[in-house]
Amino acid sequence: MVGIIIGVGNAMILRNNASTGGTELLSTIISKTFPTVKTANMIVILDTIIVGVNMIALKQIEIGLYSAIAIYIVGKIIEVLAEGINFTKMIFIVSDKYEEIAKEISDKLERGSTAIYAKGMYKEEEKMILWCVASKNEITKIRRIASNLDKNSFMTIFNAREAYGLGFKEE
Repeated sequence: MVGIIIGVGNAMILRNNASTGGTELLSTIISKTFPTVKTANMIVILDTIIVGVNMIALKQIEIGLYSAIAIYIVGKIIEVLAEGINFTKMIFIVSDKYEEIAKEISDKLERGSTAIYAKGMYKEEEKMILWCVASKNEITKIRRIASNLDKNSFMTIFNAREAYGLGFKEE
């Protein structure tokens, strides 16, 4: 419970570009210097190092383990609340009816897609792969569209942490 409360508090502070002056400040500085490093992850790393040193120095293993659990929860709460839930999905659709599928996705979901030239190595045939990035809810609809238009379509779905641009988050 403590981890949740601390996580919510820290997330509110970070969302307002403020700091408590603790590891959040150092994490924010590191994240600004290295944009690929998420603030929430840096807070978890720094806090874990501090707790680890304390566990070794004070030989308080049990307290350290409870602290590690709280740190993990704090990090997850900050990640969700401060950095947002921007999870999107990517879907690759291999189908001879890729143009029809792309049109249906565009017409029904107002979502764009991209056709990529590929060569299937199993049958050594040239194919088109339809690539589309969409929300979790839209992926189910896209799967249904592809399946209805081509029962033999082959689809793979991937998690995409973030998407930027038209129809998604703007930087």
